[in-house]
Amino acid sequence: MKTVIIGANSFIARNLIYELKKSKECIQLNLYDIQNNQSDNEKNYTQINLLNKEDIKKIDFNCDIIYIFTGKTGTLKGFDEYEDFLKINELTLLNILDEYIRSNSKAKIIFPSTRLVYKGKEGKLNENSEKEFKTIYSINKFACEEYLKMYNRLYNIPYVIFRICVPYGTMIKNASSYGTIEFMLKKAKNKEDICLYSQGELRRTFTHIKDLTGALIAGANSKQCLNDIYNIGGEDLSLYDVAKEISKKYEVGIKFIPWDDNALKIESGDTVFDSDKLDRLLNFKYKYKLKNWIEERE
Repeated sequence: MKTVIIGANSFIARNLIYELKKSKECIQLNLYDIQNNQSDNEKNYTQINLLNKEDIKKIDFNCDIIYIFTGKTGTLKGFDEYEDFLKINELTLLNILDEYIRSNSKAKIIFPSTRLVYKGKEGKLNENSEKEFKTIYSINKFACEEYLKMYNRLYNIPYVIFRICVPYGTMIKNASSYGTIEFMLKKAKNKEDICLYSQGELRRTFTHIKDLTGALIAGANSKQCLNDIYNIGGEDLSLYDVAKEISKKYEVGIKFIPWDDNALKIESGDTVFDSDKLDRLLNFKYKYKLKNWIEERE
């Protein structure tokens, strides 16, 4: 299996590479990103600028699978940097698809999306649940989902979209998700109280990186997992549940604070995933528990 990873220096991509190198199915990895070097000094790495169409021609489209991890993340930041968000999150995908067609590629495209495309609600969200877009980033991701559907209808480009909620953990030293849990851990390690808006009642699906990469690899290799959107599952926990375990481990307090006005305006609410569609298709089992992961940390 010849696999291409675009955005090879991203947090998820670095962990995915680690797992793919152990896979018997993956016989060759070709890696691409904008930095001079691959963060973990992996071989077969090429520096490219996805906004430069000539650079995109450096990608080896004669492959079986293409993972696309490029993107600019952020919530409020997107309103200040909307031009960069549009270029990096949408135009780059369209540039890739354009060259894909020119190269007569048959590769299956794997695209990670986000919980932020959903309108939050109590209970679980399936792939058809109501959508709502409160940030530039969220609508960027949804636009990319729609682009992949369009190009599939017109050019028969095979794709799979995986919606991801809150990943945590790493198999790569110094690779961080810079997300919810990392923020709490940083506070706790510095012996500072963990701050939560309101009572920390908001719920999320938390997915260990090994379960996440396992689902990405299994889905990419499955012939049945094709031309569709899938939620990746995990544990249903409140932010308070997570903060409580971290505070206990590092012996710090939890501080409840009032909502910041702008943070409240862009807050999605509860986003807990129903991943039954993917789990049944792949017979996939989630192995990791956040509580155990926290307890095992130094």
